[in-house]
Amino acid sequence: MHFHIVTLFPKALHSYLGESILKRAVEDKKVKVSFYNPRNFVKDKWKRTRPNDRSHSVGRVDRPPYAGGPGMVIQAEPVVYAIEGALRKIKNKKYKIIFLSPSGKQFTNEYAGKISQKYKNIIIVCGRYEGIDARVKKIFSASRRMDEISVGPFILTGGELPAMVIMDVMARQVPGVLGNLDSLEERRVSSSEVYTRPEVFKYKNKLYRVPKVLLSGHRARIEEWKKRHN
Repeated sequence: MHFHIVTLFPKALHSYLGESILKRAVEDKKVKVSFYNPRNFVKDKWKRTRPNDRSHSVGRVDRPPYAGGPGMVIQAEPVVYAIEGALRKIKNKKYKIIFLSPSGKQFTNEYAGKISQKYKNIIIVCGRYEGIDARVKKIFSASRRMDEISVGPFILTGGELPAMVIMDVMARQVPGVLGNLDSLEERRVSSSEVYTRPEVFKYKNKLYRVPKVLLSGHRARIEEWKKRHN
């Protein structure tokens, strides 16, 4: 699966992608991640100098909103061109664009499974500031290959965290990423309560034990217990 992330802050995702299961998935080439920074798709760039760093070109993508209001809005053109950059890499393969928005449809495991089975190229568009010029959605929603998605009933400062959530959930659906597809909670009876060794430990003069049913070896009773505690 190839994730194409449109973001102003690609480094925000590097730490999570560099650890644990997703890191192994990338190293094993089961998952690929490419970044497209809208700043790199701005024609008119300006120079700035950072301490102990050489001058480099930076594209401005944020402008005040029409009709007034707080904050800045990300311009449409750099985002459109960044998405087109991803589409050039995808060529004619099937793809889905996920436009992250607090007003979007709720992201779920069911949606992740459906999309990951149908598409191997996922373009995720991360917003910032007061949002992205609405004309981006109008351009790409016309093809019916774009979904407006929210990861929850709350507002974050940017789309990078939701993008990481979506990548994590969808990458788990890729065969081989978890090692065993039975590790997917969706495919088995799972519980919010899990235990491991030792069987008993003491804390502040009180003993804490593993539930006896989990030590019984009786599979039917264990599965019933898990259903009651999921």
